[in-house]
Amino acid sequence: MAMGGKVALMVLLCFMVASSPPYMAEGAMTCQMVVSSLTPCASYLTRGGPVPPSCCSGITSLYKAATTTVDRQTACRCMEQAAGMVPGIDLQNAGTLPGKCGVNIPYKISPTTDCSKVQ
Repeated sequence: MAMGGKVALMVLLCFMVASSPPYMAEGAMTCQMVVSSLTPCASYLTRGGPVPPSCCSGITSLYKAATTTVDRQTACRCMEQAAGMVPGIDLQNAGTLPGKCGVNIPYKISPTTDCSKVQ
């Protein structure tokens, strides 16, 4: 990813965290946690290739931290927002990322996922 693309990605992720709606505060999970966990995944999400170990570490930590339905719904909403707001994310790469890190999440990472149905 070119330097301008990295800057745009970080600006949009920061905007997403700053503009998180109030429902994000209901559980222990926050969009800031999601963004922090997924930031090492930016190159894979936009270009593909090998998944960085730090990305899988973040995915695994995020998965373990999402212990309640509210946490999982919050993480889903944050990923949904990121998928819709960050230019250049390859949705196929986003969808395969958890499996490549050995994590099985119960929903598709997509701007069209209904996070209210995530258990």
